[in-house]
Amino acid sequence: MSHDESPTARVLLLLELLQNNPGITADRLAGRLGVSERAARRYVGILREAGIPVESARGPYGGYRLGRGLRLPPLMFTPTEALGLVMAVLEGHHDAADPSGPVGGALGKLLRALPEPVAHPAEAVRRVSTQGAPGTPARPDADLTAALVQAAAAHRRLRLGYRPGSHGERTMEVDPWAVVVHHGRWYLLCWSHTRDARRVLRVDRVTTLTVLPGTFEPPAGLNPVETVEEHLSEGWTHEVEIVVEAPASRVAEWLPRSLGRPEPIDDRTTRLLATTDEPDWYAKQLTAIRPPFRIVRPRELREAALALGRRLTQAAEGVDPDTAFD
Repeated sequence: MSHDESPTARVLLLLELLQNNPGITADRLAGRLGVSERAARRYVGILREAGIPVESARGPYGGYRLGRGLRLPPLMFTPTEALGLVMAVLEGHHDAADPSGPVGGALGKLLRALPEPVAHPAEAVRRVSTQGAPGTPARPDADLTAALVQAAAAHRRLRLGYRPGSHGERTMEVDPWAVVVHHGRWYLLCWSHTRDARRVLRVDRVTTLTVLPGTFEPPAGLNPVETVEEHLSEGWTHEVEIVVEAPASRVAEWLPRSLGRPEPIDDRTTRLLATTDEPDWYAKQLTAIRPPFRIVRPRELREAALALGRRLTQAAEGVDPDTAFD
């Protein structure tokens, strides 16, 4: 190596030598750095002052080596692997998009270590809006999800192939406003030009994607998480109405928007309006409401709440559910 290398360059080279040659001696370090042994030891001291654990041992088998826990093996990810990792972290930790948190900070360090073609789509996915605890629904295709996220960020209109369920596949032209992870499931919040209406689509049901010419502007002040939660509380089979003896602001703290829309009746009473296909599941969510409340409708929800109440009472009293109705 050239003797006119800067001290910074020598310190970086020293770190590389220690990583690749555990137990390297001071005289060998000096020779590789092109300095005296005393100067080599001084550079070792600089690494230690920077918090890098450099261990040393005397004797014929002694030398310098890096302490445990500093060096990771080389990380080589394909773009799909990197996307899959980011998606898994987002599903398990809804704060993974926050770079100031421990999970988000660690994920950011990992992405910064990856090549740009791999890191760019993964970083875009990391910025999606997230809400709620993790669930166990099917994970959508990583590459397609990244394409949706990047189209939303670039405000590009899309043509989608979409499978709404057991009703075959349809083609839609949409403005993708945002991708949101809600309770472990991935949703696309968009404006459908095919239906001329706002839609929330399951990303795992998107089958094809084509970027169309032109751009769009999303609604001003859009809150993707709140909009998705409001949308998910609408359009189901059973219309729900519940009267809660508490202000609407407090009800909104106890229940997510996906469980309904709180409307104030007066300063101390709230009407909760929603729809549901699963009265049994909805009845369990109502246990989060702390003050007294009354289920106005539907009958199916009242019956589900009564059944849940009997089960909880039996559990508290230690009654065997198999003999409770003998």
